[in-house]
Amino acid sequence: MITIDGSQGEGGGQIVRSSLALSLVSQQPLTLCNIRARRSRPGLMRQHLTAVRAAAEISGAAVHGAEIGSRQLSFQPGEVRCGSYHFRIDSAGSTTLVLQTVLPALMLAGGESTLVLEGGTHNPWAPPYDFLARVYLPLLARLGPRVEPRLERHGFYPAGGGRFSVTIHPVRELGRLEMKERGDVRSQHVHAVVAKLPRHIAERECREIAKLSGWDRRCFHVEELDDSPGPGNVVMIGIESERASELCTAFGQKGVRAEQVAEQAWREAHRFLEADVPVGEHLADQLLLPLGIGAWQGAGGGVFRTLPLSQHALTHIAVLQQFLNVRIETSEESDTAVTVRVG
Repeated sequence: MITIDGSQGEGGGQIVRSSLALSLVSQQPLTLCNIRARRSRPGLMRQHLTAVRAAAEISGAAVHGAEIGSRQLSFQPGEVRCGSYHFRIDSAGSTTLVLQTVLPALMLAGGESTLVLEGGTHNPWAPPYDFLARVYLPLLARLGPRVEPRLERHGFYPAGGGRFSVTIHPVRELGRLEMKERGDVRSQHVHAVVAKLPRHIAERECREIAKLSGWDRRCFHVEELDDSPGPGNVVMIGIESERASELCTAFGQKGVRAEQVAEQAWREAHRFLEADVPVGEHLADQLLLPLGIGAWQGAGGGVFRTLPLSQHALTHIAVLQQFLNVRIETSEESDTAVTVRVG
């Protein structure tokens, strides 16, 4: 039995999701205590509860404490079963984070799986669907498993109501990944999206980033959506290089000017470009889990250069080491670059 203290490190929902994912992969029973203890509303919220139920459904797990507000959970996984699944969050909670809870186990299962997920696809506290499709899943394919996503409907915070599906083609073992150099930047693009909001919001975001970046106007694209149940705005800056992709995002908020939203996205993109690393801050956090699993299996793991690690990532490393007992080393190269070695 592995016992994980949910108050360690940044003390958020990542501990819940990663612990469930690792319990499924390693087939070790889990007890989680002090769940989300550092949050203003501690305990399991709807999206975390959906992740728990999803993990239980794909494995026939025995679960105790799976209810809203619960601060302790016990999870006894069974054998992971490939198949067709449908998971729904009755809020704008992140569907991409629910996927990341069950994906590690299903990408190592004995056959193909198809998942449909409903809820929030674009909200400020999680990787949006576009990050998953353009940045994370293509890198995951380098490790072996192939995951084909399809967005059916956008779901912005706070209305939610989005929907996407994935088809997972699994492998037996994860391969190794090395990303030490970014290489030349081949292209960059800015995609500003509005749903049930005036078009000029997205246009102003593009103008602000054009002013800050000096990029050619052909790099900019404005899109008005009609498939979202509620209003929303996101601006995404994509950077394509020889060996990696990055997507920096910022979300519109009530009372925040479009120019401020654009500046937020550009600050993240500019920091990434100036550091000359192949892996961005958020991607680094998400790569730790598959690389850790690969190292635990024996043939995988890897090394990558990234920006200084967030508290989120450092907490993730601690959880991985508790479950898998793999070596994860970090070495600071400069104020803007860190090398991470897994296994």
